[in-house]
Amino acid sequence: MIIFRYLLKEVAKTQLAVFFVLMTIFISQKFVRVLGDASEGSIPGQLVMTFIALKIPDLAGFILPLSLFLGVLLAYGRIYADSEMTVLHACGVSEWYVVRVTLVLAVVTAILTGIFTLYLAPIASEYEYKVKEDLAADSGLSALVSGRFQQTGNQDAVVFIHDKDRETNSFNKVFVAQLPKGDNIDASIINSSLVYAKTGKVFENEQGSQQLVLDNGIRYHRDIKTKEFQSVAFDKYYIQIKDQQVEHQHRKLSALPSIELYNNVPPELESAYRATIQWRIAFPLTCIILIFIAVPLSVVNPRQGKFAKMLPALMLFLGYLLLLTSMRSAIEKNAIPSIIGLWPVHISAIFIGAMLLMKERSSGRIIKAKLPKFKRKSTKRAMAKELSQSKES
Repeated sequence: MIIFRYLLKEVAKTQLAVFFVLMTIFISQKFVRVLGDASEGSIPGQLVMTFIALKIPDLAGFILPLSLFLGVLLAYGRIYADSEMTVLHACGVSEWYVVRVTLVLAVVTAILTGIFTLYLAPIASEYEYKVKEDLAADSGLSALVSGRFQQTGNQDAVVFIHDKDRETNSFNKVFVAQLPKGDNIDASIINSSLVYAKTGKVFENEQGSQQLVLDNGIRYHRDIKTKEFQSVAFDKYYIQIKDQQVEHQHRKLSALPSIELYNNVPPELESAYRATIQWRIAFPLTCIILIFIAVPLSVVNPRQGKFAKMLPALMLFLGYLLLLTSMRSAIEKNAIPSIIGLWPVHISAIFIGAMLLMKERSSGRIIKAKLPKFKRKSTKRAMAKELSQSKES
């Protein structure tokens, strides 16, 4: 039990450290992208952290298997480099026992990964689509940046504000250009209605339409017949900026719940649905399968150091991931039957892990030891045959 807790503690500690480091790196990259969109006015500044949080489930589902794989390599690599594993093997701790201990942590990690990929990631993706749709159908005033021109949701006006009060959601020094409708020659910007007001506010009714109410301003308009400009002072001025409620766009498969992907499969999209659900299941399976590869690859010579096999291990992980991605794309394009799915890649990975484990176990060493003897015997027979031929000649 002491050895069990020790090995489990070392791997879990290293896995958590790797997980937080990788999550910090990937979240920082997402933060830079979202912050760039916010600076361009594509999304409101107050929703930056919301978009970052919605990316966490998808990232965690991908990073958890990688962190477990690297955690096993680093933890056991250090134990081998410090000759601790040699002492444990001398005390009767076999390679298979180390695999079984690590599988306990792998099962826990697989359950957490499944929660992220099968449940939380689709919910986050669905909510992200909903927020993006609301922003796209909105007038743009919720994401309005001071000192920038923006077009309203119904494309009928351009709004510019000097200052915005976030507490009351009101605007100061508002400029609105109501664009003319039509494609004729007179439908130019000079025929638009220009409005300036000291303050303004947005009101939304139950049907989802929005109106911009301006207070204490002046409206400038050019008469098409007389070609003269007119100015009218007003106390209140109403401008329609959104006409109807948000119409939900077709959701991508990443936003569909896993149960719906499995049960409600339309015949024309069967391949895409099957590929998506198998992709979500692949990451929890990867946590368990990679243990059979990571444990034997963590065996290093104390003179080599704990990072001796890190490069080939990472190449195997990258190849495994690329094969899964390629198979998923082939299934979606009907190049591979959906009933076959991603299982050939998983089976190949299990086979590689079994070969690596057999190489380190006693049965594998016995088989390996017998091969050179057979070669030596055949070599001696060939030399004797050559000597006899030379004597006869």
